[in-house]
Amino acid sequence: MIAISLPTRKQDWQTMSFASTLYLCPILDLLLAKVPPEYEPELRLGLQEALVNAAKHGNGLDPGKQVSVQFSIADDLYSWVITDQGEGFCTTPCCPANPEDLLPDDCSEGGRGLCLLYQIFDQVHWNREGTQLRLSKRVKRERSLWR
Repeated sequence: MIAISLPTRKQDWQTMSFASTLYLCPILDLLLAKVPPEYEPELRLGLQEALVNAAKHGNGLDPGKQVSVQFSIADDLYSWVITDQGEGFCTTPCCPANPEDLLPDDCSEGGRGLCLLYQIFDQVHWNREGTQLRLSKRVKRERSLWR
């Protein structure tokens, strides 16, 4: 089940929550509904990685635990705050100088998702507990010559 709050005039943020799952297509569709088409594939990849991390690594795919996403669009700034109910993780380094430093030394898959997040989003921040991830991306919209 997916629950969504509708924004009020005073609230620019919407909230969505869902039970831990890897079936994320309908959730991603809702989160990306207002993203310009040229940015959608890249942001879909980044948000999918963040949501998989929350559901799988954070909540251990426990269907009794929720992932919640707050999202906002303000002018050309798209923002998402993803929170899980897991134990958290060590968030250092939270701002690497070189995102490739997050890649593992061996050929394993681990760490690749964190590197993707730093490549796709303009801002990537975790809370101290490692249970909440804030992502934002500034999107330049194409202006029509006919306006």
